[in-house]
Amino acid sequence: MKETNDFIMAIDTSNYTTSIAIVDCNQNIIKDERKTLRVKQGERGLRQSHALFQHLENLPLLIENAFSDIDTKSIKAIAVSDRPRPVKDSYMPVFKAGLTIGSVIASSLSVPLYKFSHQEGHLAAVSYGTQFKLRDSYLAFHLSGGTCELLYVDGNSVEKVGGSKDISFGQVIDRIGVALGMFFPAGNEMDKLAFNFEGVSILKRIPFDGLEINLSGLETQAQRLLANNNKEQLAYSIFYEISYCLVEWINKAVNKMNCNRVLLTGGVAASEFIRKHLNNYYKDKEVTIEFGPSSLSTDNAVGLALLGGAKLWQ
Repeated sequence: MKETNDFIMAIDTSNYTTSIAIVDCNQNIIKDERKTLRVKQGERGLRQSHALFQHLENLPLLIENAFSDIDTKSIKAIAVSDRPRPVKDSYMPVFKAGLTIGSVIASSLSVPLYKFSHQEGHLAAVSYGTQFKLRDSYLAFHLSGGTCELLYVDGNSVEKVGGSKDISFGQVIDRIGVALGMFFPAGNEMDKLAFNFEGVSILKRIPFDGLEINLSGLETQAQRLLANNNKEQLAYSIFYEISYCLVEWINKAVNKMNCNRVLLTGGVAASEFIRKHLNNYYKDKEVTIEFGPSSLSTDNAVGLALLGGAKLWQ
């Protein structure tokens, strides 16, 4: 029998964030501890070996904070992300950090260890507090620094039905932001510039091929305009074209997949500019758009903890 103070602990070690979360059996978030990995100014990312090292540095303090006022006897399972996506051969070394530490904790506490993909964690986290549930059917856009995918989620099944053929929205935003002198990741700063600018886009539309897109052209255009336009207008143009693309993408996907329920997750989906644009467009239309809390759109371990709880108790 589960008690009200029974907990699930989760660990996520993604490309740029070390995360620990604890939820109770009623899906209340008890702890949400995160630390962003360090990237030197001017650099556009981290090598996997450097990211793995930083995760191993961050985890002891985050675990200490998570355990500070928790009786470890109340932790009934550990959930970890062990791969980027729930498909065969999906692998990145950074997830070894969370998997290894999670395995040690689970063994020490004699509790089960549940493994999920980072993407499944994202979907579960962003559905928290929305009308979407873990086992619902819906279309999902996973839009982050390294991922730009359209998914069809049906219960526990996640199928990729579209995506970018080259780079991601997040890569375009970060690369232009770094070129403008911002620290990596540059999403928040670029989003603020775009949100506060009033004007018109100076970039061309993003091309489609069915439910797939190409984004390298958007970056090439933006790179060419770096020296000749102010950074506010350039940031606005990038976010406007991404928002315009998402509207067209959603409409195509809804018609082709015959599903009018859409969930957006990933760091790019936390953009206030994009949220405002899409919410205004779909306000009176027969398409349900859900973003979930902005804080849970970026990398976190909350979704993994919710998935672990569902597996253990439901």
